[in-house]
Amino acid sequence: MSEPLRIAYSPCPNDTFVFDAWAHGRVPGAPALDVTFADIDITNGMAERGEFDVLKVSYAVLPWVLEEYALLPCGGALGRGCGPLVLTREPGDAAGLAGKTVAVPSERSTAYLLFRLWAAAEVPGGVGEVVVLPFHEIMPAVRDGKVDAGLVIHEARFTYQNYGLHCLADMGQHWESTTGLPIPLGAIIAKRSLGAERLRELAEAARTSVRMAWDDPRASRPYVLEHAQEMDPAVADQHIGLYVNEFTAGLGEAGYAAVRGLLTRAAAEGLVPPLGPDALAFP
Repeated sequence: MSEPLRIAYSPCPNDTFVFDAWAHGRVPGAPALDVTFADIDITNGMAERGEFDVLKVSYAVLPWVLEEYALLPCGGALGRGCGPLVLTREPGDAAGLAGKTVAVPSERSTAYLLFRLWAAAEVPGGVGEVVVLPFHEIMPAVRDGKVDAGLVIHEARFTYQNYGLHCLADMGQHWESTTGLPIPLGAIIAKRSLGAERLRELAEAARTSVRMAWDDPRASRPYVLEHAQEMDPAVADQHIGLYVNEFTAGLGEAGYAAVRGLLTRAAAEGLVPPLGPDALAFP
């Protein structure tokens, strides 16, 4: 029997929902998984160091890792109306962020890349210091005045008002209005050294796991809530509904266009290395 594949993904409801069936051995013929839970900033670093077989990472990190890893065409997070938000204590506008301190979840995250593209267009002179914090620490830091603004992801879309905060701007809204494309957030990647046949098996296992979760949402409930970090079950459901969609089952033409669009635009701004013509191709 072969060794389990080492995989790392976040404890967020969308990831535990997607991988529940596979992680618990319910996907017929799928390889066993040895799961590590880690925040996206951690998994991005793991990918850059080549530490795991399969990882959930930010699309923004792909230009640094695609030589060693292949992008799987399913299992990740893209969508519409699901972009990161810039939050502040008081209502304001983009101009008010000039020179201010902003907390972000990762400098290699898609959220930060979308933020940089937005700020270049909307914040005169640019923001000031950027501080990296774990995403669950960002809203308290804004509320307590430790930073002037925070870039938030995940379920913070549904909970920021509980902290008395205001949404200054929606990065996804800016991206969609300027490109017409869905928002690429999180990708599933696997080591190219596993071989083309194995990579295709992994993609099929991920796709089947997603479909099984949709077919019987109750089956994943214990796994989702066990790792949801004291999240309200209703918020967990909203989280899954927003981030697990048709693009999770298959990127499709629009999904690949979104990923290429983001990384091409970012490369043109000098924010990421340029992609090779076949960098996103799946075996």
